[in-house]
Amino acid sequence: MNMPSPTAAHERLVAALNPSLRALALRGTFRNYRKNSVIINEGEVGESLFVLLQGRVKVYSTDADGREITYNVVEQGDYFAEMWLDGGPRSASVMTLEPSVCAVVGRTALRDHLAAEPEFALELVSQVIRRARAATETARNMALLDVYGRVVITLEGQKGPAAPGAPVTLTQITHQNIANRVGASREMVSRLLKDLEKGGYIELGVKRLTLLKKLPARW
Repeated sequence: MNMPSPTAAHERLVAALNPSLRALALRGTFRNYRKNSVIINEGEVGESLFVLLQGRVKVYSTDADGREITYNVVEQGDYFAEMWLDGGPRSASVMTLEPSVCAVVGRTALRDHLAAEPEFALELVSQVIRRARAATETARNMALLDVYGRVVITLEGQKGPAAPGAPVTLTQITHQNIANRVGASREMVSRLLKDLEKGGYIELGVKRLTLLKKLPARW
């Protein structure tokens, strides 16, 4: 099947991928998305995998009252929406957090890639298992930890806990982002973060949070 030729800008983005993912992306159709674009709606039927060439996206669900829980944030150089492989509906929605570029790979193109790159099949299965494991961990934390415990897991789970003299800075993070990840209100999360800042554990900035030392197990 003849695919549209990528532009020079797309070629530069594809060149940054690992070889197997690069070959997969070149089998897809390139699409640009604005910030806050909904790429996938939970419950819809889809047969495409998305390789994220540029930008960031969040994987999330909302309830009838508009409350949101964020499962994951996917960074450029990774792929998402592989859960359609079992033939079921999309298990979550996906929205861009910033202007993004994706290579959208359909079922036939993915099948051709797996035939040409059989080792990618193992990587794909491993990715599904990792994300299923992460979903199980999220469900466990929601059931067994209080809000503060879930905040600690969310903050230290990104880059690890801070060590003395070795602060850890998290960027592109807001109180609402954290609230969506832990299933709590923004107001509650803001109070906890302010208390941690007063205690000398963190430093808050604009879309930035610095872990100054390991967070206490309880607060």
